[in-house]
Amino acid sequence: MPTIDIPTHRLYNQHLLGPKFETPVEVVSQLGAMQAQDYAGAKWAVAQRTTGLTDTDLDRALADGSILRTHVMRPTWHFVTPADIRWLLALTAPRVKAAGASRWRQLGLDEALFKRSNAALIKALRDGDQLTRLELAAALDRAGIAMDVEQRSSHILMRAELDGLICSGGRRGKQFTYALLDERAPAAKSLPRDEAVAELTQRYFISHGPATAQDFAWWSGLTLTDARRGLALVKARLRREVVGDQDYWLAESDAPAQSPAPIALLLPAFDEYTVAYADRSAVFDAAHPDQLDVRNAGLALSQTVLIRGRIVGNWKRTVQKNAVLMELNPFRPLTKIEQRAITQAAEQFGAFLGLPVVWA
Repeated sequence: MPTIDIPTHRLYNQHLLGPKFETPVEVVSQLGAMQAQDYAGAKWAVAQRTTGLTDTDLDRALADGSILRTHVMRPTWHFVTPADIRWLLALTAPRVKAAGASRWRQLGLDEALFKRSNAALIKALRDGDQLTRLELAAALDRAGIAMDVEQRSSHILMRAELDGLICSGGRRGKQFTYALLDERAPAAKSLPRDEAVAELTQRYFISHGPATAQDFAWWSGLTLTDARRGLALVKARLRREVVGDQDYWLAESDAPAQSPAPIALLLPAFDEYTVAYADRSAVFDAAHPDQLDVRNAGLALSQTVLIRGRIVGNWKRTVQKNAVLMELNPFRPLTKIEQRAITQAAEQFGAFLGLPVVWA
């Protein structure tokens, strides 16, 4: 039997339960980085860890550069803070570049071309300009860099992000823009590599623990050797718990949390609570082992309904002009208390959007 209640500790350490933050910067900084390829869902992920920020508040944070959205760690978008972006990129970008090398060769993208494309992007974005993907693709085309190959522009832009040259700008309507990193994070600090490994390790286990070295390696994109090196550097500030044959690490000051009442959470796809672990079995309902079938591995990455930290269903939402239409797909019968908790969670989501909730 587990010596600790893993889901409950994670809920509190990820600030889905317990004390909340006031600003997006505090949330993203505490967690280190937050997966954000689904922009709408990622905003809700941040807001659930605050005292009541809205969708508009999160748009404003991206627009003013309080938080940035860029490729870092695994080859997907994450929210990061301007204070952390440079040392995070220095630490994790080499692995992301290595992962993309084969595809880049297929697209005819080599170091000489990236040097040219980076120069063209810097020229296009100088003097504070913020341009959309299509506008930057046109600028690259004018510089003699062919954009007629499938996904070429996406990879060129990602490489410029990984090289620490560009990052997110504000949105223009529903379109994302890019800006120069030097203008969005001019004073961002750098760290020696060991310090960066230690810093990211400590942030991960304090905000995501209990977790294993394998979990951290998966989340960060670092090697297992680096993950273990990071643990060796910070383990004096962490606590070890043995569950089965695995060592789990969490904050030394983390007091045993009481099992929560049936509080419901409606998580977006790719929330850190579900996505940030190599082993996601802790989020599944032990009473329904069929959920652990490998064919359902993607379940944890969908929009999930949690009761006491375990997945009991998934949910969908359709944002309309005057309301948000909610659909619930439970995987088991729900008690009346659980149904009320889910209704309350849905009302919180409606408040986040500034819309009343209508159930399908």
